[in-house]
Amino acid sequence: MYNKYYIGVVFFKKMEEKQMKKKARKTTRKVTKRRPKKKPQQKTKSKAKASKPTEKVIGVITHYFNKISVGIIKLKTSLHVGDAIHIKGAHDDFTQNVDSMQLNHRDIVSAKRGNEIGIKVVGKVHENDKVYSATNVQA
Repeated sequence: MYNKYYIGVVFFKKMEEKQMKKKARKTTRKVTKRRPKKKPQQKTKSKAKASKPTEKVIGVITHYFNKISVGIIKLKTSLHVGDAIHIKGAHDDFTQNVDSMQLNHRDIVSAKRGNEIGIKVVGKVHENDKVYSATNVQA
């Protein structure tokens, strides 16, 4: 059969072939340079903005009674009867004046921060709709 020398030479040649293939693979790989990361562009403030009124969040709708059209609002700031509010959510977006409000089933003229008040609303509202202060609305 084969002697030990022949088997060793064959084994050695196979090892050399494997190493040569590895070197060939390494040299044929495509080299890509890493690009430096782009710095985020700073937003430039345009001096001539559209005349969009800035609205301040007054509170959030926590519940709605559809038969009597009353929305319960958790207030973040104070609110008075006669103030204009803008209710905006995923399904609704309207503006109205506050005609009446109640706290614990009693009519009140003004409410403080943290109170949960009931307000008669013009349209349907949903939970987590935002309530904003708005400019006066004529009824």
